[in-house]
Amino acid sequence: MRVLGIDCGSQRTGYGVIDSDGAEHRMVVAGVITTSPKSPFEKRLLEIATGLRSLIREHAPEFGAVEEVFHAVNAKTALKLAHVRGVALLAIAEAGVGFAEYSPLEVKMSVVGYGRAEKSQVQVMVRSLLHLPELVASEDASDALAIAICHATHEATSRRLA
Repeated sequence: MRVLGIDCGSQRTGYGVIDSDGAEHRMVVAGVITTSPKSPFEKRLLEIATGLRSLIREHAPEFGAVEEVFHAVNAKTALKLAHVRGVALLAIAEAGVGFAEYSPLEVKMSVVGYGRAEKSQVQVMVRSLLHLPELVASEDASDALAIAICHATHEATSRRLA
């Protein structure tokens, strides 16, 4: 299966596409859609939407997976994150791609085996699980790959149990 993982952010939205059978994973592409904090927010949302639509067209994932909204201390930050997440969900729905969402705890448990893992631990495990020669440089892209791995693992388990 091919999975697109998305780590939503208003300045840096990480993405990662993997091919997986649920046990073995291979990275197809990973990176970050970067927007300027000086641009109007609606323009930044458009840039993110355009980037995600392009990724979905180019890589044709079967599933798109994102993290659930977490409770941020700053309400304004949480609201911006929710807007970006809405754009990601819209791009996934427009493409007719399957959708899944996971809490940060679920993603870390799936990839690291510990729900309170640090970002650096996630990066190390993403590198290991994808058999990469080095760490994914961007934490945002690494987090997106972790979300994709989490979904691939969950989906494979669900298929086996069905």
